[in-house]
Amino acid sequence: MSAFPCNSLTEASASWLGSSLVSVRQLSPGGLRLLLSVSSEMKQLVRLHGGDARLQHRVLSNVFYEASTRTSCSFQAAMLRLGGRVVCVDAAHSSAKKGETLADTLRCLECYADVSVLRHPVTGAVGEAAGATVKPVLNAGDGTGEHPSQALLDVFTMEDELAARGGLRGKTVVLLGDLKHGRTVHSLAKLLARSGIEDVRLRFCSPTQLPMPQEVRDEVAEFGLPMEDFTDLKEAVAGADVLYVTRVQKERFESEALYDEVKDLYIVDKAIMDVSPETMVVMHPLPRVNEIATEVDADPRAAYFRQMENGMFVRMALLALVLGKSGV
Repeated sequence: MSAFPCNSLTEASASWLGSSLVSVRQLSPGGLRLLLSVSSEMKQLVRLHGGDARLQHRVLSNVFYEASTRTSCSFQAAMLRLGGRVVCVDAAHSSAKKGETLADTLRCLECYADVSVLRHPVTGAVGEAAGATVKPVLNAGDGTGEHPSQALLDVFTMEDELAARGGLRGKTVVLLGDLKHGRTVHSLAKLLARSGIEDVRLRFCSPTQLPMPQEVRDEVAEFGLPMEDFTDLKEAVAGADVLYVTRVQKERFESEALYDEVKDLYIVDKAIMDVSPETMVVMHPLPRVNEIATEVDADPRAAYFRQMENGMFVRMALLALVLGKSGV
C-alpha cells in the first residue's frame, strides 16, 4: 500500500501504478486531482465511443464476501468498457467454505488476474489481504471501515454537479443518517479533509445513537475542516450545498429493536425539499430503503442516479491508473 503524491501529473500517475487502494488516507490532493481528471476523460470516452481497448488481455478478479449491486457491477462494467475481462468470485461458493484464509484466496486469484477488487465484512480485512499480495487490491468496502472508491466517485459527483458554481470550494456538505456504521461517510469525510479543496464545511446530522465516530472527527480536525452536529434535518439543510443521505444499516445492529428505534427518523421527501436551497444537490450511495421518498426522484436536485453512473467512470479511471493505462 502506497501513497499517491502529486508534485506533477507524471509523478502522480507513476505513484498509482501497481498500487493497492485500501484507504483514502493514501490520497494526496494531487493524486485526487489526477483521478478526477481521468474520470472526466472516461465519462467523455463512454459518451462518444462507449469505451476502448486499453485494458485488452487484462483480467480483474471481483471478490465479494458481502452483497453488492452497484460496486460489483460498476467495477465489472468499468473493466469491460476498457476491453478487459472479469472473473467473479462468490465467496459463498469459494474455497473459503473449506477454511481457506482470505490472504490465500487473494494469492490464488493474483495468479490469474492483474488486479483484484475485494469487499469483506470485517473492518481492516482488505488491508491485511493487500499486504499479502504482489498485485493491486482495491477496497470495495470493509465492514464499518472504509469504501475509498465510493468516496472518490462521491467527490467527483459533487465537483461535477457544482461545476457551474465553482465546484466544492467554499461549499457546505451535510452527511445524514447512520454516521456510526456508514463506511461511505467515513471515507467521504476523510477524503474531503485531505482533498486540498478550500473552505469545505461539514455538517453531521444523525440520531444521537448513531454519531460520526470520534476517530473520523479527529482526522477531519487534523486538516482544519469546520464540523457542526445536528439532529434536526431542517436545521441541517439550511444553506447547504450538498445533502448526502445514507440508510440506517440494519445488518450492523445487534437487535431489530435497536434498529426499529432509528430506522425512519429522517426521511427526505417533498416537504424537506421545499425548505431546502434551490441549488442543493441530493446524493445517496444507495441502496435506499425509506430515507428518500420516490417523489424526490423527479426533482432536478436529485443526483443519486447520476452519482451511480459516475461510479463506473471513476472506477474506469482507477483501473486504468493502477494498471498504467491512463494515458498520462
